[in-house]
Amino acid sequence: MLQRAREKGLRRTVVADALHLSFPDCSFDAVTVAFGLRNMESWSGALREMCRVLNPGGRLLVLDFSLPRPPLRAPYRFYLHRILPVIAGIVTREKSAYQYLGASIEQFPAGPAMLSLIEQCGFTSAACEPLTGGIVSLYTAVKAAPSPAL
Repeated sequence: MLQRAREKGLRRTVVADALHLSFPDCSFDAVTVAFGLRNMESWSGALREMCRVLNPGGRLLVLDFSLPRPPLRAPYRFYLHRILPVIAGIVTREKSAYQYLGASIEQFPAGPAMLSLIEQCGFTSAACEPLTGGIVSLYTAVKAAPSPAL
């Protein structure tokens, strides 16, 4: 992906551990992650690190899989656990990757639980926008400004 970004004109790419980013505090106005937070060793650790590198008032955007609400939830879970691993396993010969996908989606906090986690990690104004019937959710938040000195 980094090679493709370079081919598209991105001048500087960095490979880094999301739990220990190699950037100074308050380095960015926005941090985004798409379909990645769910796979990190520590969701709260990654969110705190994202908060650390954001400027006060900086924006966080997290796009990741979620479980839709009923009545879509039951058929989606059936597809996710019974159909997708079989079909994708035949095509890619990586059935276990798609079994992992379903399990990781089930374990990943969503909706109010994710909003609470985001706010516990230093963000304010956390919001969730379910997309594609709730199969994907976009979480947004703002890095809290430091409290004024008294």
